[in-house]
Amino acid sequence: MAVLVLADADLGRLTPATARIVAGAAELGPVDLLVDAAAAEEARSLAGVHRVLAAALPATADALAQLLAVLAEPYTHIVAAANASGRDVIPRLAALLDIQPVTDITAILGPTRFERPIYAGNATETVSDGQAKHVLSLRASAFAATVGENSAVVSNISPEVASATEVIAEVRTQSERPELSTAQIVVSGGIPLGDRFALVEDLAGKLGAAVGATRALVDAGHAPNDLQVGQTGKIVAPDLYVGLGISGALQHLAGIQGAKAIFAINTDAEAPLMKIADVALVADLFEAVPAVIAELDRLGIKR
Repeated sequence: MAVLVLADADLGRLTPATARIVAGAAELGPVDLLVDAAAAEEARSLAGVHRVLAAALPATADALAQLLAVLAEPYTHIVAAANASGRDVIPRLAALLDIQPVTDITAILGPTRFERPIYAGNATETVSDGQAKHVLSLRASAFAATVGENSAVVSNISPEVASATEVIAEVRTQSERPELSTAQIVVSGGIPLGDRFALVEDLAGKLGAAVGATRALVDAGHAPNDLQVGQTGKIVAPDLYVGLGISGALQHLAGIQGAKAIFAINTDAEAPLMKIADVALVADLFEAVPAVIAELDRLGIKR
């Protein structure tokens, strides 16, 4: 068996998700990593990669799916991250190959058996895929990143593909914080914060954490869309998840079910997130969060 993994990269650098997806895909067989040429040198040092396929990757999902279809023949499995990019590319690739994709995988039980969450994360489904070729997306937060040194062979390729779409513009949120979907600590805020979302950012800054938000807070315009955590946003599995003023709607809980520990602050002790939290503080977050920040300052804790 041979596996082709689509690297997750941005601005010529691999994202932390790539090392996690490679680790998961390596359970299926030797991994070839398809990556934009700008990130080829970084990719070849990634543990678990057998060969790097470097190309000028197209900017649109339909063209990228066509490229993967051209390269698909020798591979039994084609894998991408279950993020915004993977969710755009994988269904298109499956349609081109006329096979059924298996998406949002959280565990690999064998070459043709996979686990994935269903019913908003309230149950886990085991999928048996009896097809000759498998098109998969893996939830990066479910796999530990590869570790170790490597010096994989780099093969430069230049297949020609056409696209019916083009990128008009890109809008980016610049941040030096950890990437939300793979961060070890996440601080998220709910709708009670309103226009005082800076409290979340202040606490996250003290903890060296990524920043997240509920869908309600995003929809209200108080936080950018790319910070949304939940079933319809980003799935996270940090060592510590801090929820500020978050009641815990079903779709939000589905996005944080992999968190190892949860600390929640809310005035409502009966809120769903408070009930599942490892530590729940019933308090006014506008008083509690500044107090927590002050205590971190007093202890000299700064990440």
